[in-house]
Amino acid sequence: MTVAEALLVAISGLSANRLRSGLTVLGIMIGVGAVVLLVAVGNGASVQVTNQIESLGSNLIYIYPASTRTAGVAQGFGSGQTLTMTDVQALTDHSQAPDIADAIPIANAPGLMTRGSQNWFAPVVASTQDFATVRNYQIQDGQFFSQSQVNSSARVVVIGQTVVDNLFGGSPQAALGQSIKIQRQPFTVIGTFVPKGSQGLGNQDNVAAVPITAAWNYLTGGRGKNISQVVVQATSASTITRATQEATQILLADHKISDPSQADFSTQSQQDILASYGQVTQTLTVLLGSVAAIALVVGGIGIMNIMLVTVTERTREIGIRKAIGARRSDILLQFLIESMFLSGIGGILGIVIGWGVALWLPHLNLSVLASLGRPVVSVPSALLAFGVSVGIGLFFGIYPANRAAALNPIEALRYE
Repeated sequence: MTVAEALLVAISGLSANRLRSGLTVLGIMIGVGAVVLLVAVGNGASVQVTNQIESLGSNLIYIYPASTRTAGVAQGFGSGQTLTMTDVQALTDHSQAPDIADAIPIANAPGLMTRGSQNWFAPVVASTQDFATVRNYQIQDGQFFSQSQVNSSARVVVIGQTVVDNLFGGSPQAALGQSIKIQRQPFTVIGTFVPKGSQGLGNQDNVAAVPITAAWNYLTGGRGKNISQVVVQATSASTITRATQEATQILLADHKISDPSQADFSTQSQQDILASYGQVTQTLTVLLGSVAAIALVVGGIGIMNIMLVTVTERTREIGIRKAIGARRSDILLQFLIESMFLSGIGGILGIVIGWGVALWLPHLNLSVLASLGRPVVSVPSALLAFGVSVGIGLFFGIYPANRAAALNPIEALRYE
């Protein structure tokens, strides 16, 4: 018996029990569909996190001050005040650091903002005139503050869309030139940022940027010229490692530290952050795929159960086939093809259903789904799920097929 003949016999046998065959196909379809959908959700979360990190800027290196200790108790990551504007100026010296394109200081300040009867809280980020360029913020209306405004401690602010929504009714144009109070200190809005989005790493539109000198003079309560971090931008993705080494050597020399293990600062590149989040999202994807794979195994057990019942019901038919010359291999091939045909059809339908649901989910506008990002269907994962479904059909079909092939033709003919 050829494979084509065995396939025709298998289809004929399965069509005789449409309901039972359909339910078996349904089990495999649900399993494959779940694998395709949940892996797509995991991939979508990974893509969203990557996009969010990249939206912070390109080729970035973050430098944090060391933590302070009070009575032997660490006060938290980056709580020290070991970074200065002198360090920032040294990092932008291209003769010492040819692989560093730019460096900006970052200071954080309380962000209680009021305008008339409206109030809102947003993180206040204090920096220099290069903040928008390094952190990849685009200006929607107005302009960013200039170096002269930084030098003069001008009370100006550039706000994100979320702040605009809550203080100015969502109109960036209405915000320009208006005065708002930050910690009861008046600041003039001179620009607004293009929206970046509010999923993944938090709401990047809920931000207000002010000159770092203005923050030191009016917002930090006289705590001095504190710098919470320095953001360094490498010249390209390929030079991040060298830029990190150059920044480390410059700061060690400026701080007069000969032993790198005693450094009063720490560095973290954007690639390190991507790798860390990548491990988390990869684990999530594997976990979701593993949970869905359980449904595939259950579907495979269903195939074995159905095929065992089929062998029992068709015992006399098997005896007749053997009596007229069918070989053991012919019977084995016939039932294996039936099993693989069921799983193969279920796999194809599962891919179609899983892919369709993945495309449909973003239209539901559910907050839980929005936080995970738009599902991204992976063609290799879909093909792998189909291959696994066919493999499950083969694996769980071997025992029933072998049992059918091993039947004694005389006993099979006597079976009622």
